[in-house]
Amino acid sequence: MTEFKTITNTIRLPHKYGAGPVITGFYDGLRQGKILANVCPECKRAYVPARSICPQCLVKMDKWVELSGKGEVVSWAFTDQPFFGSPCEMPFVTALIRLDGTNCDFLHLIGGADLKTLSKKLKKGIKVKAVFNDEKKGHMLDIKYFEPVR
Repeated sequence: MTEFKTITNTIRLPHKYGAGPVITGFYDGLRQGKILANVCPECKRAYVPARSICPQCLVKMDKWVELSGKGEVVSWAFTDQPFFGSPCEMPFVTALIRLDGTNCDFLHLIGGADLKTLSKKLKKGIKVKAVFNDEKKGHMLDIKYFEPVR
């Protein structure tokens, strides 16, 4: 039996992508401090981030609505181990958030409190609201994090 050497390497893959008109519209909304969803004309489901085609009805979605930025935690994870591509410094909490008025879950950061304390209080169903960065660039992280609503 032949043994092969194992080589450890870090691969970085910088890239650019064409966001297209729908995601560009979503990012433009974030730049203005708004979370925009689009709504299916047939089933009336609202999706965020925006999609060009309803995944249920397979029809074009071009109606936009502004969301309140509030929602509830569906699931969450506490991360304290660094990894390449991490969205922020350790530790941090990510969550799937069901934004009010939508029919899908939105992945983002939870913050606004000491994370060790927060991770003990965080549970499914807790209400949260979006907190935007002062400087916005038309990027997903224009939303700094979602904080628990007191």
